[in-house]
Amino acid sequence: MASVIRLSKKSDKDQFMLYLKLVLLGVAVVGTMGFLIKFISTVLPTIFG
Repeated sequence: MASVIRLSKKSDKDQFMLYLKLVLLGVAVVGTMGFLIKFISTVLPTIFG
């Protein structure tokens, strides 16, 4: 564990912003998928039920 910490380096601002955008994009995609699944699961029973 200590060797990993010694090998790691602080990322610069551009790299940090890239990682931040990628993480936020991933959260948005997963959240949208979850919303759509929940929305479809509540709408389908009202249409066919």
